[in-house]
Amino acid sequence: MRAHDLDQILVTGTANVYYLTGVWCEPFERMLALHVKADGDMKLYANRMFALQGLTDVPMVEYEDTDDCIAVLAPDMLPGRLGIDKTWHSHFTIRLMQARPDIVPALGSAPLDEARLIKDAEELELMRVSSRMNVEVCGRIASALTEGVTEKAIQSLYNETALELGASGPSFTPLVCFGANGAEPHHDSDRTPLRQGDTVIMDVGLLWKHYCSDMTRTVHFGEVSDEQKHVRDIVTAANRAGIAMCRPGVRMKDIDRAARKVIEDAGYGAYFTHRTGHGIGLDEHEFPDVSSVSEVVARPGMIFSVEPGIYLPGRFGVRVEDLVAVTEDGCEVLTRYDWQ
Repeated sequence: MRAHDLDQILVTGTANVYYLTGVWCEPFERMLALHVKADGDMKLYANRMFALQGLTDVPMVEYEDTDDCIAVLAPDMLPGRLGIDKTWHSHFTIRLMQARPDIVPALGSAPLDEARLIKDAEELELMRVSSRMNVEVCGRIASALTEGVTEKAIQSLYNETALELGASGPSFTPLVCFGANGAEPHHDSDRTPLRQGDTVIMDVGLLWKHYCSDMTRTVHFGEVSDEQKHVRDIVTAANRAGIAMCRPGVRMKDIDRAARKVIEDAGYGAYFTHRTGHGIGLDEHEFPDVSSVSEVVARPGMIFSVEPGIYLPGRFGVRVEDLVAVTEDGCEVLTRYDWQ
């Protein structure tokens, strides 16, 4: 906070509040706010219906549904700069500024983003377990890829199997893409049936004790063209080139460059349309980006994805994604799975 010239911040995102207090609370439209001062003093503001009393040692102020929650919060804020989470609803921010015109709002997510960037040993093990479970689910549903099955059916089967293994749910809506649908990097799975010659993309992840996994594999169903095989080989090589760069001291932009260069050299650069990866942990997408503009330097304890892709509109797409944890002298790949 001091590094960002912030004497106080409002922590409001569910994962951020959990990280600091051990309390997981989805407030939905209601206000949840943790006021943190640079001297370490904290106070949690929460609706009484959340029933958080006794779950944390952090001092708490509760309000009723019929109370003006901002009127409860505003008097305790210090004048001057106030860092506010990037995810806080704008109507709360606007009302707070109206109640306290002596406050200057500032973006306040960076201190938590940077703290959560480095996973400790316990977090790393939770990420390992989440990833192993994800791999296990994929292994169990692989045989369901049969002619005529729909994207929606595989999506539902993934969710059901994850729950059977003990996950609390998916870490994001599973992406199951058949044939031409794979040319859309974030295709919304529908009732498209699987046909002979389709390239199949499955981008899936689950939650284990609040920690996310994420993995993408691309497979061919039946006999496919030489180009389909060639593109998959290129993307696999790009994935491996990116992972080979993952070690302490390397910038995220250099990891992106290593993966992207493989695809560009093969003549498909225009069809790699997104960043190479993203941080992951309590949220499925966390700081930092693994992109061409990210100057963030890899450090032990960081976990992020390496997921290059090629997307040929109207035809097919290929993406291969792994999670890597940076170690003292390289990286550990958390998603070991070869789905042929």
